[in-house]
Amino acid sequence: MTERKQALLVFSKPPIPGTVKTRLTQARGGFLTDEQAAQFFKLSLYDVCELAMHALIEMQHENDERVAADPGADKITYDFFLSTTPAKNLDLMKETFDEIGPWPMEIHYMTDEGATFDDHFDDAIAQIFSQGYEHIVAIGGDIPTLPKSHIKQSFQWLDYFHGIGEAGFVLAPCQECGTSLIGLSHDTPIDNQGVYYNKDGVPALDAYMEKINEKDIPVAYFAPVADIDEVTDLAHAISCMKAIRKAAEHQSEFFVPKRVLTWCDLMGIQVSTPPNEEHDPRQYIDQ
Repeated sequence: MTERKQALLVFSKPPIPGTVKTRLTQARGGFLTDEQAAQFFKLSLYDVCELAMHALIEMQHENDERVAADPGADKITYDFFLSTTPAKNLDLMKETFDEIGPWPMEIHYMTDEGATFDDHFDDAIAQIFSQGYEHIVAIGGDIPTLPKSHIKQSFQWLDYFHGIGEAGFVLAPCQECGTSLIGLSHDTPIDNQGVYYNKDGVPALDAYMEKINEKDIPVAYFAPVADIDEVTDLAHAISCMKAIRKAAEHQSEFFVPKRVLTWCDLMGIQVSTPPNEEHDPRQYIDQ
């Protein structure tokens, strides 16, 4: 039996007012105070982390059952990592999660360093791989509509690529040519340099694809998942989360981001669009 380790990485800042989700605040054209924006992000971070843990726990149970039925099958351990920066914020991040603990999985806290976001991302990934992990799937804390299936299928695809002798890459875009999820193996020949800190105006998704095409790296693509930066992003997410909440009554695979939805209800946030009085061409079809 071969023992393998795989990791889920949440890459996040702590929810400090004035430093997170600032484009939702009144100072940046939004409608939230700094404190409200930080509260929203904290609850989103909680929901995303619990969603990710549920996905890992399901995969762990599936692997445990596989090993029990076939002692020769590979034994896989799935671990949850949370990386933040700078190092002085590590205790604050721990306190943030201890506020509502215990969590269903152990949280492996870590810090990342670098001169750019790209450096920080590469540093976090390198630290985990140095501990003997085979695959990493990385997400942010502002995607409460992420399907659990994205996480599970990401690890499955990375396993598939390795099974055919390839070191692959997986990704799910966000709504603005960036990414909401990426995944790679310890020997995937790719890094994040020039992806998020790009001086030539190349979007992150395109920057990844340039690297993938240059090295002919096999890639798996998942449906886009919107992150939440602007007020319109929040409106879109609220409508989607309400639909998820209802659909989950029958589609048990969905994770309902209850904390964010409860916060939206308490805040009295209502999603609306301009009246569609002058832009509907159906009268011509009717005639």
